[in-house]
Amino acid sequence: MASGDELGWLTWTLNGSQFYTYSICNVEEREQDNWLRTTFIQRHPLASRVFVELKFIVRDCNSFDGASLICKETFNLYTSESDADVGTTFRKSQFKKVATIAPDEITGKNEMHINTETRVVDGLSRKGFYLAFQDIGACIALLSVRVFYKTCPGTVQNLATFPETVAGGENQPLTKVSGVCVDNAASEESPRIYCTEEGKWAVQVGQCQCKPGYEEVKDACQECRPGSFKAEASSDACEPCPANTDTLQHGAVLCPCKDGFFRAPTDPSTGPCSGETRPPSAPRDLSAVRQPSVGRLILSWTPPEDTGGRNDITYSVECQRCDGVVCQPCGERVRYEPGSTKLTEARVSVSELEAHLNYTFIVQAHSGVSQWASGAQRPASRSNVTIFLHYTGEHPPQITSMRLVGQTSTSLALSWDVSPRPRAQLHIRYKLTYHKKVSIFSYRQPLSKGHFFLNGCSSVGILLKALEQKKNCYKGFHVLLMLKEENNKEIKKRNSHTRQGPEDTYFSTPEQLKPLKTYVDPHTYEDPNVAVLKFATEIHPSHITKQKVIGAGEFGEVYRGILKAPGRKEVAVAIKTLKPGYTEKQRQDFLSEASIMGQFSHQNIIRLEGVVTKFKHAMIVTEYMENGALDRYLRDHDGEISSFQLVGMLRGIAAGMKYLSDMSYVHRDLAARNILVNNNMECKVSDFGLSRVLEDDPEGTYTTSGGKIPIRWTAPEAIAYRKFTSASDVWSFGIVMWEVMAFGERPYWDMSNHEVMKAINEAFRLPAPMDCPSAVYQLMLQCWLQDRAKRPRFGDIVSLLDKLLRSPESLKTIADFDPRVSIRLPSTSGSDGSPFRSVSEWLESIKMSQYSENFTCAGIVAMEQVLQMKTEDIKNIGVRLPGHLKRIAYSILGLKDQTSTLSVFAV
Repeated sequence: MASGDELGWLTWTLNGSQFYTYSICNVEEREQDNWLRTTFIQRHPLASRVFVELKFIVRDCNSFDGASLICKETFNLYTSESDADVGTTFRKSQFKKVATIAPDEITGKNEMHINTETRVVDGLSRKGFYLAFQDIGACIALLSVRVFYKTCPGTVQNLATFPETVAGGENQPLTKVSGVCVDNAASEESPRIYCTEEGKWAVQVGQCQCKPGYEEVKDACQECRPGSFKAEASSDACEPCPANTDTLQHGAVLCPCKDGFFRAPTDPSTGPCSGETRPPSAPRDLSAVRQPSVGRLILSWTPPEDTGGRNDITYSVECQRCDGVVCQPCGERVRYEPGSTKLTEARVSVSELEAHLNYTFIVQAHSGVSQWASGAQRPASRSNVTIFLHYTGEHPPQITSMRLVGQTSTSLALSWDVSPRPRAQLHIRYKLTYHKKVSIFSYRQPLSKGHFFLNGCSSVGILLKALEQKKNCYKGFHVLLMLKEENNKEIKKRNSHTRQGPEDTYFSTPEQLKPLKTYVDPHTYEDPNVAVLKFATEIHPSHITKQKVIGAGEFGEVYRGILKAPGRKEVAVAIKTLKPGYTEKQRQDFLSEASIMGQFSHQNIIRLEGVVTKFKHAMIVTEYMENGALDRYLRDHDGEISSFQLVGMLRGIAAGMKYLSDMSYVHRDLAARNILVNNNMECKVSDFGLSRVLEDDPEGTYTTSGGKIPIRWTAPEAIAYRKFTSASDVWSFGIVMWEVMAFGERPYWDMSNHEVMKAINEAFRLPAPMDCPSAVYQLMLQCWLQDRAKRPRFGDIVSLLDKLLRSPESLKTIADFDPRVSIRLPSTSGSDGSPFRSVSEWLESIKMSQYSENFTCAGIVAMEQVLQMKTEDIKNIGVRLPGHLKRIAYSILGLKDQTSTLSVFAV
């Protein structure tokens, strides 16, 4: 940046310090139009976005006697792009307005205040640009102008080197950058990272790892020292050579055995060497303890007396079931915890056993040489125990499976299998109940009941008739199967169906039919992995196909893809991935969102399809929302959606929030950017991330692991006292209502966070958006009541929106809209009351520059002609979209009424 004296600035002394300044103070003269232009500023070829930092002083107009009525306290910043330096040539028409600059503090007669303001100039594409400053009657001194762009600095992360990268602009918020692994490091996939528009590195994908024989030391890979080794490429450090091995080399991949010691053929090459290798003896003292209350058996034993000189002892369990004299393997029906093979503890839990059968359990001990040392003289390394399981008549046989075996347009044929039972149980009565579905979590009274008797059979079936059908899909019937014995004691049985598909009936237990009353915080689980398994369905990665990167999340890339699970139709999904090289805490934080989402089931809450946790690359899979985030969708369809449709979208969001509120879940970050829209314009609440922490920073923002959340969506009590409740979510919903009715406009426009907090505390509330129904705006104001106890509940909001949708005529009364207030329209004049110089300048200010050619072709080239236009005239030149038509018409109305310029606080 050029220094002040090179620019020809004047010197000025303030508080003993010398400043270069440009100053002007013609406050007593009317119609001021003073301009100051910079020299030509060369643009970095990749810097499409620059920041302009201004330091300036503005005198208080009240300090001038008699001049306060025409005195101004603001000035304007303009810019103009060029491919070459035009020297002293200056044309105001070539400059476009960036912002009106107002001071935070004004200077009085006896005090001086230096203000600092930063503005963004985006969308630059030519070789350079000029900045210009327009004064229209203020007493101002410009102390400095600093122009800069942001870069992500060159860095080494996870052993990958990334070059310095220029940050992108509004149209490219994330810049993908490829990296190179450092020497002696490698990666399965090319390392890459994203540079944000704020000049910060975001998400790295493809972690580099030190090659075999090298370990990570301060962003580099160094050779393993003698006496240590590393066999594989990983993030691990070199390990000391195991027992009876050694190496004198640097960078060893393996440690050879010392003389007189060796490894068995099946021993890992990284393991210790032994001078004596033999299989272990049999486990001892095998015993079985029954736990009838929970329906399981605990097997335990004592380790072998002789381990064969090895410490890699594991155990396996075999099971046989005997009915009379016939014995056969138990098969997959029996469940073992933690498993049936490669057990390291001398204990296992066995469940899903059937009554009235003999079970024989065989436990074997193994070591690394159990296979090849078969010639060793050893007693059999196995122990066995036989146990007879007997239950009284209070426990009926189990329903082992349930199937849909046939169907017509009005009937279903069902059958189920039962486990073997004693001869004494010859008459078992089954009760089959089915219910008409209202929603996934509620059902009405039974439509029909049936009682059936079974005499010595292993399966039973029933035909259900007169079922209602819609479009080849049975319209919401829950089938509940109950076993009922002659003593009338009912025991509900679960079956395997979990979701209703186009050709399936929805089967569920009574527990599944009832709504979850309270949200369970997954962080209360001692082991977060248990929470994931409890609330989310595990998906095999082979069922997932990634198609295209659609974004970068906090932990990795987000893909659009396809989920094709067995027995289900192919569905489009969004796939959140966890970047390689994650820590265990990052993995738990990543999966915690799934633990939260998995507890929700509502048509207006984003649906969790499942997770991938048992494989190397963890993933969260959700339904795919074709139209993306609500705020961008609204901006892309400005004026194309009717008020009735917008209220319908709000009703869906409110219904989702009512569901969350009923579950005692507080969202904390409800905003249009966190609402997703599908092809049917159905809105669903998303973003169930980690808890937010209030930071003491100048912007008063909430810091999350995913970035900073602006306070403009947050209730006052949540900002001041961290009081997050459903009532604070209601305040946020009011802001979402405003965003929706304003077609994605940013709440509070370009006000700073400090200005927003100050305005809210002074009882300012956002004015009604253009063409907003009065009833909808009144509901917004109710959501923004200072006293949180007086705000409506989400149930009340849903009821009111339903009432409006049932009576569309109630949406015809429009809330008052003052086009002079700088809300939807950036301004109604060129600069603080001065008229626009051209039609194109006016259209650009209201973001309607796409119609410049329409006005020119119609011969409307002067603002005086614009002021004479009526709605029909606007239509005749080709403006057809209702939203665009109203925007231009309201702007013309505002231009006609320029008697005063109102600030946003004057509403």
